[in-house]
Amino acid sequence: MRRPILAGNWKMNMTIAEATDFVRSIRRGLNDIKTVDRVLCPPFTALAAVKDLLAATGIGLGAQNMHWEEDGAYTGEIAPAMLKELCQYVILGHSERRALFGETDEGVNRKIKAALAHGLLPIVCVGETESEYDAGLTEQVVSGQVRGCLAGLTAGQVAGLVVAYEPVWAIGTGKAATPAGAGAVIGLTIRGTIAGLYGEATAQAVRVQYGGSVKPSNVAEFMAHPDIDGALVGGASLKPDFVDLVRIAATAGA
Repeated sequence: MRRPILAGNWKMNMTIAEATDFVRSIRRGLNDIKTVDRVLCPPFTALAAVKDLLAATGIGLGAQNMHWEEDGAYTGEIAPAMLKELCQYVILGHSERRALFGETDEGVNRKIKAALAHGLLPIVCVGETESEYDAGLTEQVVSGQVRGCLAGLTAGQVAGLVVAYEPVWAIGTGKAATPAGAGAVIGLTIRGTIAGLYGEATAQAVRVQYGGSVKPSNVAEFMAHPDIDGALVGGASLKPDFVDLVRIAATAGA
């Protein structure tokens, strides 16, 4: 049985003061939900403050990105060793990083290897754009991303990853994929590609989330699908009812 994981990606939102106030308001409710992994991913500036607030809880903490290099002349970047002091997870390859900052599968692959070398658990994002979806290229695009991002990893490393399937056309649009549609991509394309590379046991071990307009009102439908192991939540993770979303997900995925 794969343990479900619900992660809130705050993106570029919340000052340190706002982040600490928000975490204090949801901390007890989130910590009371024990049957799923819960992860908060605030901006870099709030990581240290949120870390202190989560210290006595079972809630995980993640960063939204990192560089693959150990150190050096990379102005504005964050090295894996810097994150290791603060958090356990790191989101890598988010579609916004790909679209707005030119990230590639090769670069994401280097980041995954660097994260694993430092004991960080990557949440690896894959997903097709609306034009690719409309052209019937979902399987080709997503399978290619999986192959590129996981190149050179061992089966054991892949089995321990979290993959997030985020169709770009569903992120922040209110137009979520259907549970059946998302589940098919996750089960047939993502797990199918991993099975072809590393074997069926590895494909069945890796946890795969769905992300894209996930809300308290629809999360149960996604969690009821046997191939969906949680959600990477954007806008809805910035609201107090994120606790309700996680609680509903935990009940539906039980």
